[in-house]
Amino acid sequence: MSSEQTGQTMDPQERFTTLMRGLGTRTILYQQNVASSLGLYNNDFISVDLLYEKGPITAGELSKLTGLATGSITALVDRLEKIGYVRRQNDPTDRRRVIIVPEYESKEEIKNTYEPLNKAMLDLISSYTAEELDLITQFLGKACTVLDEQIHDLSTTTRNKSNS
Repeated sequence: MSSEQTGQTMDPQERFTTLMRGLGTRTILYQQNVASSLGLYNNDFISVDLLYEKGPITAGELSKLTGLATGSITALVDRLEKIGYVRRQNDPTDRRRVIIVPEYESKEEIKNTYEPLNKAMLDLISSYTAEELDLITQFLGKACTVLDEQIHDLSTTTRNKSNS
């Protein structure tokens, strides 16, 4: 970003939203590099992260979250299962459904890949008070909700356009 884009010429709200977009971009770039270092496709890694966040879910739920077709999800889960990142489990409430269970957190390559970021983030947050961290955490939770809503709205609009 140029100094003018993040500098004093912007009002605080505009500067904040510009920095948030920059954080989003850097997050995507980081995730792409992590996926590449692990030999994964980006959609596979996004799915791994969603499973980490959401816990065990069905293939249909993962399809909705990622926007990928169910056939693509089946191939994705096959790839992740083959390398031990997920396992399929019968749904105890509906034997026709299968739940995808994350299994990768115990993998040494995952721990080694995330450890430098985890340490750097712990160093960063140690500079904030408990009250400041509560506020930041509250904001991040609400920001995730806003993004989830925007993703839903965009995917609905895209589906409607393709059906027209």
